Amino acid sequence: MISSAMRVALGPDVRGSHFLDATALQWQPSDTPGFDLVTLFENPSNGESTALMRVEPDASTGSHSHDLFEEIYVLDGDFSDEERTYLRGQYCVRSPGTLHTAASEHGCVLLLIYRSTAAPSP
Repeated sequence: MISSAMRVALGPDVRGSHFLDATALQWQPSDTPGFDLVTLFENPSNGESTALMRVEPDASTGSHSHDLFEEIYVLDGDFSDEERTYLRGQYCVRSPGTLHTAASEHGCVLLLIYRSTAAPSP
């Protein structure tokens, strides 16, 4: 069990279930002002990760894309891209390479999951 870790990192010697108290972690600023992160899980070998993101009111980013599938679940507040505004309980998934913006009028907290496009070999 991992209870005091900063995040759960997957490696060749990581086995079993792991616990992380996300409420005890500190928000870390991202490269974009107004967007803060708490990384819950990461797999350094393929870039997959799970994180919480806090977006301040009126924060926004320019157009960008990701190399992995991006899943967004709105936990609280409002989150917008160039297509629509997502509210609490709503979900969006983007294919790798999809150009998009990100913004929040009133602020929000999101669950982000970045997933590899490659399926494991049997």
